[in-house]
Amino acid sequence: MQSIFQARREVLMARIGQGAAVFGAAPMVTMHSDVEHPFRQDSDFYYLTGFNEPQAVAVLAPHHEEHRFVLFVRPKDKEQEIWSGYRVGVEGTKERYGADEVYPIQELDQHLPKYLEKAERLYYHLGCDRTLDDKILHHWQQLLVAYRKRGTGPVAIEDAQLVLQQQRRVKQPEEIELLRQAIAISAKAHNHAREITQPGRYEYEIQAEIEHLFRLQGAMGPAYPSIVASGSNACILHYIDNNRQMQAGDLLLIDAGCAYQYYNADITRTFPVGGHFSPEQRILYELVLEAQRQAIDAVRPGQPFNAFHDAATRVITEALVDLGLLQGEIDTLIEEKTHKAFFMHGTGHFLGLDVHDVGTLRNPDKSWQPFQPGNVVTVEPGIYIAPDYEPAEGQPVVDERWRGIGIRIEDDVLVTAAGHEVLTAAVPKSLEAMES
Repeated sequence: MQSIFQARREVLMARIGQGAAVFGAAPMVTMHSDVEHPFRQDSDFYYLTGFNEPQAVAVLAPHHEEHRFVLFVRPKDKEQEIWSGYRVGVEGTKERYGADEVYPIQELDQHLPKYLEKAERLYYHLGCDRTLDDKILHHWQQLLVAYRKRGTGPVAIEDAQLVLQQQRRVKQPEEIELLRQAIAISAKAHNHAREITQPGRYEYEIQAEIEHLFRLQGAMGPAYPSIVASGSNACILHYIDNNRQMQAGDLLLIDAGCAYQYYNADITRTFPVGGHFSPEQRILYELVLEAQRQAIDAVRPGQPFNAFHDAATRVITEALVDLGLLQGEIDTLIEEKTHKAFFMHGTGHFLGLDVHDVGTLRNPDKSWQPFQPGNVVTVEPGIYIAPDYEPAEGQPVVDERWRGIGIRIEDDVLVTAAGHEVLTAAVPKSLEAMES
């Protein structure tokens, strides 16, 4: 596995040339008082190192004669390890993680300057760790002062995240395999949830079953807070209270996915709690399903990133006009974003180490970047008609029979050389399957 991380570092070092890049591990985050959330490594840091401890710094210095990859880590500490778990330590890190040199994190100020002083540019992402930000900026300022005498050193800072994200956007085979594992586990949980849902059960019961299966199958846990939204709760995009008792006639929207070895699944299905759609629910479900079908068809190499959203938006807007829920000329409604009263979010996002994974969407000239083989994207159109919806001026009043219906259908799609592959196909979504 270390050969994979090394190959990633080599790609990035070739890109930064005579520069030096610094990446910090994720800090621990307090839950309450002296209790901390379980540690989750920073995605960039993990992508490049595979190292899974806090209080660590990675330096990539391709210009350095001896040490191109350097790690600063916590030293072994028997007393602390009794309380908080084993540490790899300085010697263990050098042996296991392929670093040319490893130092205790306490020696960062002492050793960091020698890896930066001959770099032409410093690559670092500000804003994640204030303490580390201050250290990096201090050393950079010192190097700027010394530049007048030495004639070497970084005279500019560039965002390391922006440099790395184009690399992370195209998934390598080993990443796609981990995504497949996360998706397979999540698919089983979704299918189980649909089987056990019935009137009278509580949303949190379904959530518990889903997350139990995540862990039972070897996942790290939920990739994000699970959304189990029945009835009008489905009109809240990020509803996570999950405490309502489900009733016959409700729809249940489940947006849940697991994290497996840091790679994430993201799946949404909406189905009737009692096994049958009402006429209005059926109409809107078929509408969202068709919007998603056309959006998925637009996910292919060379297509601009906005094409799948535009496809879904047009299908939804045309249908809402046909149903009398919107009125006006289609192109004007889309241009003025009137459809956002019922479809207010984007149709999808990149997926990988982060649920909303990295990847620049536009070029400097504002044109959209095209899909590339190896991209993984979610496709998730929806319609949400809130119970208290109030139409904008010039738009029709919505009849009560439509209110309180929220529907989203989400799949994870891999862009391939020939087109695309729906990775989440194991989770049914046909109208017939939702009523079976």
